[in-house]
Amino acid sequence: MKGRPADSDIRARSYRRRSLLVLVLVFCGAFGLVVRAVQLQLLEHDQFERRGKEESMRVVKITAHRGAITDRNGEPLALSSPVDSIGVDPSQLNDNIDQLPRLAKALGQDPQLLARHITSNLDREFLYLARHLPPAQAERIKALDIPGVSITREYQRFYPAGEVAGHIVGFTTIDDKGQEGLELGYDQLLGGEDGSKRVLQDRYGHYVENVELIRTPRQGRDLATSIDLRIQYLAYRELKMAMKDYRARAGSAIVVDCDTGEVLAIVNQPSYNPNDREQLQPEMYRNRAATDIFEPGSSVKPFIMAAALSSGQYHPDSVVNTSPGFLKVGIKTFEDEHNFGSIDLATILAKSSNVGTAMVALSLKPQQIWNTLTGLGLGQVTGSNFPGESAGMLSHYSHWREIGIATLSHGYGLSVTPLQLAHAYATIGSGGIRRPLTFERVSGPVAGERVMESSVAHSLVQLMEHVVASGGTGTRAAVVGFRVAGKTGTAWKSFAGGYSTDHFMAVFAGVVPASHPKLATVIVIDDPSGDLHRAADVAAPVFSNVMSGALRLMDIAPDDLQNVPAATLVRVSDVQ
Repeated sequence: MKGRPADSDIRARSYRRRSLLVLVLVFCGAFGLVVRAVQLQLLEHDQFERRGKEESMRVVKITAHRGAITDRNGEPLALSSPVDSIGVDPSQLNDNIDQLPRLAKALGQDPQLLARHITSNLDREFLYLARHLPPAQAERIKALDIPGVSITREYQRFYPAGEVAGHIVGFTTIDDKGQEGLELGYDQLLGGEDGSKRVLQDRYGHYVENVELIRTPRQGRDLATSIDLRIQYLAYRELKMAMKDYRARAGSAIVVDCDTGEVLAIVNQPSYNPNDREQLQPEMYRNRAATDIFEPGSSVKPFIMAAALSSGQYHPDSVVNTSPGFLKVGIKTFEDEHNFGSIDLATILAKSSNVGTAMVALSLKPQQIWNTLTGLGLGQVTGSNFPGESAGMLSHYSHWREIGIATLSHGYGLSVTPLQLAHAYATIGSGGIRRPLTFERVSGPVAGERVMESSVAHSLVQLMEHVVASGGTGTRAAVVGFRVAGKTGTAWKSFAGGYSTDHFMAVFAGVVPASHPKLATVIVIDDPSGDLHRAADVAAPVFSNVMSGALRLMDIAPDDLQNVPAATLVRVSDVQ
């Protein structure tokens, strides 16, 4: 029919309309993409760049290496060894929750507990799953390639000497911060300062590139202590044997260099192993030698003699009449084991005469005794800066009464630590010069304060030699080939309401060689419960054994060869 468009024309017009529509849509889409690209690249570029960095960059800690602790000869007492810790981004691991069983198996943890731990910390960016793993185990976990899991290099503290040096060295927390002993006292020196860096991580949480060093770590410095590990082992062995033999509750042994104030050994029983964190209980790791106070008994009697000699009222050969063997002061009577009659100062110490010592003390002005005791460091810390060290207890002389002076003269009514007592004897051994005790190795002469005339100190050492000589209370403290000066002390232990007559503190304190004292040593046996309990029987032999070995190890020349049995000299020459 004429006038009707052909089918081909209709299809052509329809095609053109559709083509135009498609072209318009394509153009609009392209325009929209261009607009979006301009928006992303120019208008919102900084925002998206910041978000990208937040998702791919992390600031991580660079752990500083903790310094080593060594004895005076370089033997290690505390070392840090590299270990690995496993951390995770909780939200990222939660997105890959199907990987959790593999991770739990590698960590040796319960999958349900691990899942609960992860899901309850989704708001955190980092969470530790395991600390201080051996590197081999950490590598096996890394090989699993689980998204969000990362490995952090840390350091774990090890103590090669174990319980032998546990009380002096102390220990650190799991984060390598000093918590006890020298680890705490020198934490700032040993610990250094951690650094930090910015790193780029992939979508699995693995660090792929170091972007920026933010802060350089300051590595910890090593600490060379005054401790001689050889003497430390020796004192540890002898004290532990004594604890077993005398069934004691506790004990301490301290060896100090009189010339420098260096603590060469300090041990306590019971001990603990700082490598075993299950043993880190306060009653076990407390350094009793520095923190625990006790009434020292007759071991302070030489200090009364020092005050007497310093006053000018007495001389080494002065005689005191102790008859009839007891002395009544106020309502209290002080007795000796026997009536010693008229005896000199040396015999007062050798026989540990309560009557003689009390009579000497009462004849002095209280301030004279006070000056001597405080000069020797009683009632004060020793200057060692050991964490938790006690200053003991010594009341001011203005509060003293006659009965208090008599009681104090044989070691009651005041309290000291074993470390304080060793400090006092080291001061006497140094000729009356008080030097602060130190746990750091020193070289060269050490300045000190003169608190006692050298003539008084030398006379006092000679008086104390009679304690170890035949007829004295401390004969079992003798050391073959050496002159020994010291004093026994057996004191009742105080309890609420008074003193127990069947619980004792047994003490021996002394210096050796007496001709020129080099070492001052204190042995304390707390509450020996065997057949023997007196200091002469339980503390003096430990002193002898420790000093015999220490003098040999330090190559100190004998000063009493004329009294060495001939058979002993023959045996020594045969060995040489």
